[in-house]
Amino acid sequence: MRRPLAAVLLALSLAAAAAVAPAAAPGRSRVALGVLGGAERFAALTGQRSTVRHVIMAWSQAGSIPTLLRQLGPVPMLGINTEGAITPLAIAQGRGDGFLLALNAALAEHQGPVYVRPLPEMNGYWNSYCAFDRDGSSRGPQYSTAAFRRAFARIALLARGGAASFLDARLRRLGLPTVGRDLPRTQARIVWNPQGYGSPDLPGNAAQAYYPGDAYVDVVANDLYDQRFKAEWDANERLYAAHPTKAFAIAEWGLWGIDDPPFVERMAAFARSHRRLELLAYFSGRPGSPWDLATKPRSRAAYRRLIVPLG
Repeated sequence: MRRPLAAVLLALSLAAAAAVAPAAAPGRSRVALGVLGGAERFAALTGQRSTVRHVIMAWSQAGSIPTLLRQLGPVPMLGINTEGAITPLAIAQGRGDGFLLALNAALAEHQGPVYVRPLPEMNGYWNSYCAFDRDGSSRGPQYSTAAFRRAFARIALLARGGAASFLDARLRRLGLPTVGRDLPRTQARIVWNPQGYGSPDLPGNAAQAYYPGDAYVDVVANDLYDQRFKAEWDANERLYAAHPTKAFAIAEWGLWGIDDPPFVERMAAFARSHRRLELLAYFSGRPGSPWDLATKPRSRAAYRRLIVPLG
């Protein structure tokens, strides 16, 4: 029998943290700590042994999924960006099923928990699957929020797998084409990851407009960066409060070209005070990036002191 995902993550987090960090506060569940890029280098910088290793892949890279999963242990996180290769409506209508079937097969072969983070920051105009352009104009029905919600539901169903009878019943209920075959069950943990507020910031581009429903989401996530202006903590709080039955994650966070220890301190305070927080993943560990903590000595010290002990 497979262990519940929460138990797997907790065991991995405890094992990773034991060698590098003091114990978390009594009664406080640990947070899975992660990083995109350069986990070994990030460990040397901060002392963090990353339970979750994150990559953002393109829709065209279906053949690389098994290799990525092998490289990204203990718990991989696959961000999936279409990069304009397919529209949300086409995904919903099954025209991207080749990718989704390859994803399901790779997840089943992996035989371990994987965070699957499809189409992140969907309410940001810079992503091809956003429903709106920068000026607030609609991109049309191929990109509508309704199409996105159905596309996300299809991704979640096929990534998780299950009996054809179950999958096809769910797809018919959504008005979508069926798959007509059993798919192996996986340990995918589906991450729905808008920004806390939309860009453009319109009612129709709000995070909730893209929410596919609780049945298709395991973890609600936000991305939060320090960019020489006020980070959107209020929007982050609203997103957390809007989904009280869901685990929460900060799937991307970082200091964008600045050394600002108070931002790290506030993130640590958020983690300590929000018990549904499951994952905190820094972006990124790559040398020379705007977010590289090697160039931010005061923030790096705060990270080592405040963030690493959470894991």
